[in-house]
Parts: sequence; C-alpha cells; structure tokens
Amino acid sequence: MTQITTTVDYAAPGRQVGWLRVPHSVTRSAYGVVPVPIAVFNNGDGPSILLTAGNHGDEYEGQIVLTRLIQRLPPEDIRGRVIVIPSLNTPAAIAGTRVSPLDQGNLNRAFPGDPDGGPTWKIADYLHNHLVPMVDVVADFHCGGGSLAYRPHASTHFSPDASPELKARSLAAVKSLGLRHVMIFETAARAGGMSTATREHRKIYINGEYGGTGALTPEGLALVEGAVARLLAFFGATDETFEPAPPPVALHVFGPRAYVYAPEAGVFVQATRLGDTVAEGDLCGELFFPENPGRAPIRLHFEAAGDVVCQRHPARVERGDCVAHLARPVG
Repeated sequence: MTQITTTVDYAAPGRQVGWLRVPHSVTRSAYGVVPVPIAVFNNGDGPSILLTAGNHGDEYEGQIVLTRLIQRLPPEDIRGRVIVIPSLNTPAAIAGTRVSPLDQGNLNRAFPGDPDGGPTWKIADYLHNHLVPMVDVVADFHCGGGSLAYRPHASTHFSPDASPELKARSLAAVKSLGLRHVMIFETAARAGGMSTATREHRKIYINGEYGGTGALTPEGLALVEGAVARLLAFFGATDETFEPAPPPVALHVFGPRAYVYAPEAGVFVQATRLGDTVAEGDLCGELFFPENPGRAPIRLHFEAAGDVVCQRHPARVERGDCVAHLARPVG
C-alpha cells in the first residue's frame, strides 16, 4: 500500500544510483515529493544487505561513509546485493536535526510506519514492509548526534524468542566489526525502532553508536569505514580479509537506573569522563544556575554501578534531559 515510488530496479545487475520518491503535498508544491537517495549494487548470487545512515539527521559518520561507499564501490567487487541509503530521513539530514522539520517525526520511533502518514511514517512503512523483507541483514549506523557523546560501540538487537541460529549469527557478526565494545540488546520488541521491522521479519540487525557531538572526526569515520568493510566481508559480500580483531567487551544497558536526568533547567558540569567506571552513589555532576548565582548547585548522583558510555554534549539542559547513561558487561 506504499505511496513511495523508486527510480531503481532492485533486481537489475550492476550499479544504480537513484531515488525513493516520498509524496509530500504542500502549498508551494501540490504534487511534490521528498527525494531520498538510494543506491543498489547487484552482482550474482550472494547475501542481500541493507546499509543505512541518517536515520537521525544530525548523526554524520554513517552518512559520509555510505556516501563514499556509493561513489567508490565497484559492483564487480561484491557478491549478491547491497542496498545503500546514506540519508534515510533526508529532510532531517538536510536540516541537521534529529527529527524531520516536515512532520517532527523521529524515524527511529516511527516503525512500523504508516503509508498514509507524514513523510517520516511513509519512509518507516516502506522499510518495514518492502525493503527489510527483501534483505538478509540490516545495518543502521548511528552516533550521539548534536546532544550526546558516545563511547563508540557496535550493537545487535534481537528478541528473546529469536531462533538460536539468528542470535548466534547476530552476535558473531557484531563481534567481527573491529570495535572494542559491543552492546547486546535482547528484549521484547520495542515499538518504534527499526529493530521493530527486523524482529518481525527475523532479520539480522546491526546498529551502533560511533561518536557524537554533531561533529566529524577522522577517528569516527575510520571506525564506521572499518565496520562497513568488515560487515560486508563477514557475510560474504566481498572477498576482503582482515586480521582478527581482539575479542570485544560485550555490554548491555540494564534498565532505567542506568540513566541520569536533569531535575530542572540549568548548566550541567560533568564529574566523569566517557569510559569511567562508577559505583552506585558516585557523583555524576553538578547543575549550576548562572542566572541566579546565589543559588547552590544541585549534585546529581548515579543510581547504579557501571561504565559511563554516554554523556550529554551541550552543557545547557532542560528538565528531563538525559545527562549520562551507563552500561555493564554482559554476564
């Protein structure tokens, strides 16, 4: 029932670069569309892999790496089919914002989507009902965006009732990507995220957070480039070989007590660094009030023990902003 049309043929051999045309009728353009860029590489038998970035528009590492991949990958160097979408929520990517300026949609909270909804929900529906069913593997590259800094990690998501084969293959894949840390999410399907689609269709889902702060660094780009190359090789889409990476540390986010939130507006001063190991009750930071300098700061403490894997980037906070979160080794 999708209203989205495409200029590419998913079955045609070779390399194609085209568009998903997402209908968006507005006053200035009655028959307008939002063009979402897409590339398809087809070369005989092999795996079918979907690579995406720009799910959140202010997360840039994946957008650049996948754009380079489209420009540089010879179709004869792959086996099977590789579909690449470098700016999945294109309106958000152009605006440099987490959510779309057209409908305020957060794409990674919009699944399974709605073919009759706003552009964000149309895109989610197209992935959920058309793209994900035709592939074996989905890899969606994230980072902390403009509001967060992450200690880099790759992740995989599956449900507790997933087959042992799917779990084992997912774990092996994410551990092959060359990152020092991996995050394992084995939970009931979370409504809204892209993992909603991959769980429903029993596909391997690779995710991760590769940096943040709304900036790009050579180190962050290198992590994503390495992860993409290793992922394609792991599933047999290329013949590239790599030295085995050291076994990564597997982590999980253990629940609501892993998060620390600002109780009101102010300026937050971190007391820890990414990667620090903290105990329950340790100081997370202090909330200051420069507009009311006579007021004493509020001290915020961690509610549990773990590793600091994420911190808020802008110091100015509003009530309810997450200022840090923890994770713990699996097992």
